Amino acid sequence: MNWIILSTAIISLIFTGALFERFRNRGSAYHLAWGLGALLYGLAALGEAVNSVVFNEFALRTWYLGGAMLTAPWLGQGSIYLLMRKGRVASILGALLVLVSIIALQLVWATPLDIGSGFDPSISLADQYRDILSRDSLTIALTIILNIFGTLALAGGAIFSAYLFWRKRSLLHRAAGNVLIAAGALLPASGGTSVLAGIADWHSLSLLLGVVLLFAGYLVSTPSVKKD
Repeated sequence: MNWIILSTAIISLIFTGALFERFRNRGSAYHLAWGLGALLYGLAALGEAVNSVVFNEFALRTWYLGGAMLTAPWLGQGSIYLLMRKGRVASILGALLVLVSIIALQLVWATPLDIGSGFDPSISLADQYRDILSRDSLTIALTIILNIFGTLALAGGAIFSAYLFWRKRSLLHRAAGNVLIAAGALLPASGGTSVLAGIADWHSLSLLLGVVLLFAGYLVSTPSVKKD
């Protein structure tokens, strides 16, 4: 069992509970989108944890769909809802993301698997999934586009918010929280780069540190705020 990834899953699901509770109390779209993103983060980590013990097709597909494709854009969409409250841009992007998420689900579940070359649970999924999941060019392109969109929206939105709070010298805890959120958004991206560089161990640790920083940033930026 990969205990780093299992810890990532547990923290992500606790984070999910906090966000959905906030959504239940306030009904804000950004808490719902962040909650969906955190849930996908946790489910993807659970899928990887399962495959660190024994191969499981459902867990593998969940890992790819949640972790590689949909976590980043839904977290990013939450930031778009928060920062773009006027007009219909955020709502349109949200509707498009729902549609694209359905397409992604269909693509991933229709992708054929090839385990003829064998599967080794002791090796990270990130290090061997390309030999198992026979992705077509559309799935690969969609994965890249969704991650760019999500990372830019989440990290960029957090950096922009941190700058605004710092410049106004007000609600500095929100500035600090947004810095943590930006770092948390960028860490998993660095983990993906490390896989390409052949440093798979950093991938697992980057996911854990990423969700810890995201959760910490959320807690730091919201405790004493009565109105968002």
